[in-house]
Order: sequence, then structure tokens, then C-alpha cells
Amino acid sequence: MTDKLKWGVLSTAGINRAVIPPIKEASRSELLAVASRDQSKAQAFAARWDIPRAYGSYEALLADPDINAVYIPLPNALHCEWTIKAAQAGKHILCEKPLALTVADVDAMTQAAAEHHVVLVEAFMYRMHPQMARLNKLIAEGTLGAVKLIKAWFSFTLKDERNIRLIKEVGGGSLWDVGCYPVSFVQAVAGADPVEVMGWQRLDAQGLEIGYAGQLAFESGVVAQIECGFDVPPRRGAEVIGELGTATVSNPWIPDAPGQESSVMRVVAGDAETTIHQEPVNPYLCEVQVMERATLGGVPVLYTLAHSRGNIGTLVALYQSANERRPVRIVR
Repeated sequence: MTDKLKWGVLSTAGINRAVIPPIKEASRSELLAVASRDQSKAQAFAARWDIPRAYGSYEALLADPDINAVYIPLPNALHCEWTIKAAQAGKHILCEKPLALTVADVDAMTQAAAEHHVVLVEAFMYRMHPQMARLNKLIAEGTLGAVKLIKAWFSFTLKDERNIRLIKEVGGGSLWDVGCYPVSFVQAVAGADPVEVMGWQRLDAQGLEIGYAGQLAFESGVVAQIECGFDVPPRRGAEVIGELGTATVSNPWIPDAPGQESSVMRVVAGDAETTIHQEPVNPYLCEVQVMERATLGGVPVLYTLAHSRGNIGTLVALYQSANERRPVRIVR
């Protein structure tokens, strides 16, 4: 174990603006380098964000012996390749969601991390935010009674036709991008992976999925409904319905991040209605701190690679269901 995480960032992706400040803020982290496939682009980005080192290739950054952790915000289709290369280089890895596009890739990434003794975490920052822990505690205490139905939705309007989210070949599609949040959420609340899914998609002129609505059935009898899209107004939220009450989360996905609304959870049980406010904390800082605790202190990561595997398997099954227009049983 080392005394500090010294980070490198693979690419100059837009999501970096949310993750770089928390890396700089975290007490046991230091941002050393950024890499791009273009040296001048890397240098300009490094100058803008006051990053000491700029590399003109991802390989060069991974070869830097001073770096012991990397953040991977590359396009979805590149997550597997560069996670494995980072593991082989002995770097701990925080990889953007979705972790991969197939279960086989998740398994290969998991194996690489284990073989090279590095920590690999999928960057589901909301799963590491106190709001999620508070909701799980509420359910465990029985406030809502046995959970019967879970609803979760996440959408925004995407008009830029050049946006990478609209390129099928690199893992584009609203279910992969924003839909992975609701799917992950319902699995977290249900405490299991679904056994059967059914879904319907909306396609653009190029045949890319830009809107999705689906249902997930769990062995316990819990049923979940998820929605996502690029072709509708911004919507985000989640609802957990139990036999005794309901919990509604107004901003489950990016609570307390700069420019985002605060965490608010409303609980209705019987005649009582309660509004729960969390102490604000940047969810991106939460994921950086999870990496610090796991790599520097050996603290187990609560959002495990098994959870990631279940999420990817469910997303694949949902796409299969929409494409084949039938329910899909999930075999683990």
C-alpha cells in the first residue's frame, strides 16, 4: 500500500470537469498527468487544469512509474481494452460507467484486476453518496414495509448529432448512457439482479436507441420500471413503493454536485410525511474517497464488480428484449 493516490487521466473527455476538482480536493490524492492521442491537446488541457504532466498517448501515461491510479472516461467501447492495459501496468482504476458492453468483458476486466492486484471500481458516484446509504437504511428498518415496486427514470434532450452518445459503434444509446443509472438503482434497492426483463425502445433515423422503457422482475416478487431517453425533456427521479409507504428521491443520480440540486428524499408512511435532507457532499468526491480507502486502507468497496457484472448483464438483456420484442430470462 502507498500513502497517496497519484492520478493520471486517460483522455480529455468532458466528464473530467466534474471529476478533476474532487481529485484535487481529496486529501490523499494528487493529480499528476493527463493523456490524449494528441500531444498539443493534452498540453492545452494540462495547462487549463494545472496538471503537471501531459502525454500524447495513453501508453505513455501508463508507463509513468509515479502514477499509481488512473481515471478512465473513454468511450464505452474502449473501457475494457484500457482497463486491462492499466491493470497490466499496475495502476488502480476508476472506470466510467457503464463498465463494459458485455458480461464477458466485465469478466476479463475483473480477472485482469485480480491478477495484477489492483483495485477496479466502476464510477457510479451516486451509489457511493450518503443519500443511497440513507435510503437503504430506511428500507432495512422497515419504514416502507416490504418493497413491492421500484420506479426510476433519467433523461435529457440531446440535440448535438455529433455527440459521442449518438455513435452506435462506440457504445452509444440512451440505455447505456443514462439508463444504466436506473437499472443499477433498482438492483441496489431490490438487493439482487432481475430474473426476467422486458423493454421497448425508440430509434433514431440511423437505428440508434434514443429512448427506452423497461420492466424488471425479481425472484423476490419485486417489480421495477425504468425509463431513459435523449429525445424528451430532462427528467430524473426514483420512487420506492412498499406495503407501508413510499420514498421518493428528487435527484438520485447527481445529488449535490456543483450546479445540481441538493439531495431531498420524501417519505410517506401512513399519515406521516417526512422530508429528509442530507448533508451536502459532492458525489464525485465520494467516488474518489472510495478509491482512496480501498487502495490506501484496504477498505472493501461496497459497490463491487459483481454489482457491475449484474448491471451490464441486465442492460444487455434489456437491449435483447427490445430488439427481439419479447421477454428475456436472465441466466447468470
